[in-house]
Amino acid sequence: MRGAAGAALAAGILGALALSAAADEAWKRCIDNSDGTNPAWAACGGAWVAREDAKLNAAWKRLLAASGPATRKDLLEEQRAWNAFMQKACRFYDKGEFGREGQVLHFPACRATLIAQRTATLDSYGADRR
Repeated sequence: MRGAAGAALAAGILGALALSAAADEAWKRCIDNSDGTNPAWAACGGAWVAREDAKLNAAWKRLLAASGPATRKDLLEEQRAWNAFMQKACRFYDKGEFGREGQVLHFPACRATLIAQRTATLDSYGADRR
């Protein structure tokens, strides 16, 4: 799927995803600059998830460093519950019923969005201490 046809399909899929508010600019550029193949789109999605995961890990470390022992214990319990949820979240996209685009576009977008939401939640926990 190269050239104008691939670019048109990619633009249509991106519009259908309605991710403009949630998708980060690096993901959008990656998709736009890709060759329009599923492996390229999967790589873009994987990179987006990795970026969001790095932000989550940084937020987690900041919050733990600012918390006392009892709070850290509660936060760890909460994070474990969230991790269990995260392992199951969005998996319906990865099962194939939504086609290959569901697997390479929707699945990582769903995951990245959930991770970003969790990061915002963790950041909000420390906001009242600043």
